[in-house]
Amino acid sequence: MNIGQVSEKSNLPSKTIRYYEDIDLIKPARLNNNYRHYSEKDLHRLKFLQRARSLGFSIDECRLLLSLYEDEHRSSADVKSLVSKKITEIDRKVKELKSLKITLSSLFENCHGDDKPDCPIIDDLARTYRFCKIQIKQNKNVNF
Repeated sequence: MNIGQVSEKSNLPSKTIRYYEDIDLIKPARLNNNYRHYSEKDLHRLKFLQRARSLGFSIDECRLLLSLYEDEHRSSADVKSLVSKKITEIDRKVKELKSLKITLSSLFENCHGDDKPDCPIIDDLARTYRFCKIQIKQNKNVNF
């Protein structure tokens, strides 16, 4: 298969497929004319990568998952451990998002949304901006 065909069958853009090749996640054969030739195995790896990425796994985690997939002597405990770490990471992100939602909801509720310039949302953002400027002037570490 050429890149267009494998792109269509894997539901991945050609650019992503080339990127995966650049970082050695896939290694398609090269024809005499130096065009890439993708095998069924390459297509399967691309589908595997697409599914893993859709579940939130990083490139490095995908690399590890692929190596585990291809290792006939793998331990399912290794795979389960990786997924457990991903679940913990997702739980942390969900907690952060819930906190952001509470903050934004509070700001939203306190804003009148009328024609007047007073806006608690802008006031809050400006307060944070001023704090960061002060921290920078005092040469302190600031996390955005």
